[in-house]
Amino acid sequence: MSKIDYDLTLIKAFACDVDGVLSPSVIPMHISGEPLRMVNIKDGYAIQLAVKRGFRFSIITGGRSEGVRTRFAGLGVEDIFLGTAHKVPVLKEWMQRHGLSPEQVAYLGDDIPDIEAMRCVGLPVAPADAAPEAKEAARYISPCNGGYGCGRDVIEQVLKAQGLWMNDSHAFGW
Repeated sequence: MSKIDYDLTLIKAFACDVDGVLSPSVIPMHISGEPLRMVNIKDGYAIQLAVKRGFRFSIITGGRSEGVRTRFAGLGVEDIFLGTAHKVPVLKEWMQRHGLSPEQVAYLGDDIPDIEAMRCVGLPVAPADAAPEAKEAARYISPCNGGYGCGRDVIEQVLKAQGLWMNDSHAFGW
């Protein structure tokens, strides 16, 4: 049974910020000044499974690290938008291109730059350690902190609600 008060059978797509959602809010910095992100392997498993199941997935981040593109492309994510200062136009164009209505999209965000995008979808989600303003915009607040399973929490609940979690051999591999 889902903890999310939303009809999860409507969800066909996920849009996610990275820093503070799919990676922790605190990240090490390389001597060059490049932020080095940690990622959660269980989030990664859920993302690649959702993609295999036919869900649309996008990364919309203000960060510019090509390492982010490499990581998520390796999980099958095709729509990766780096250096996005204003997320709403990118989100709306992505939804339009894929024929998605707001009710069909979950957006995972953790901070002020995500709030307007969160307001454009049916299921806005925030991690437990999100900024208070992002939590106010969220319909669901994951019990997991950003980078510590927030993505897995939401994706797993959606796939379970749609009967797509551990239902065939695709679930047991990468």
